Amino acid sequence: MTANLLYILLAVAGGVLMAVQAPTNAVLARASGSPVLAALISFVVGTVALAVLLFAGSGPRTLPGARALPWWAWIGGLYGAFFVAMAAFVVPRIGVGALLTAAVAGQLAGALLLDHYGLLGLEPRPATLARVFGLVLVFAGAFLVRRG
Repeated sequence: MTANLLYILLAVAGGVLMAVQAPTNAVLARASGSPVLAALISFVVGTVALAVLLFAGSGPRTLPGARALPWWAWIGGLYGAFFVAMAAFVVPRIGVGALLTAAVAGQLAGALLLDHYGLLGLEPRPATLARVFGLVLVFAGAFLVRRG
């Protein structure tokens, strides 16, 4: 198996787990009455799992270059927190398929902008006509999934 295939399979598995995570957190939100509490529970469980992996492994456990990092390098967890809480709130209203197709459309729109302008330390990759057309197709797919 080539490394690229492995990476794609890992990404697909991550996507499947995102699909499962949304209704799981919606159940927590319904039981607690709060999508924010559901997201907090999800992040606590995830934090414990990551801590176990970190301390069970032999990799680095320090961040020697922390002081040199830009401010935005520290707020990545906010993006995930927003998504998890939003998903717990939105899934009962529009379903998992509509949530994830809209989320993927948003991810691709953001990715196109980040790539095109080389934002957040990325190497610039132009927003070609083909890439923009692909984005339009994803938005069309999100619309069709919601309408269907």
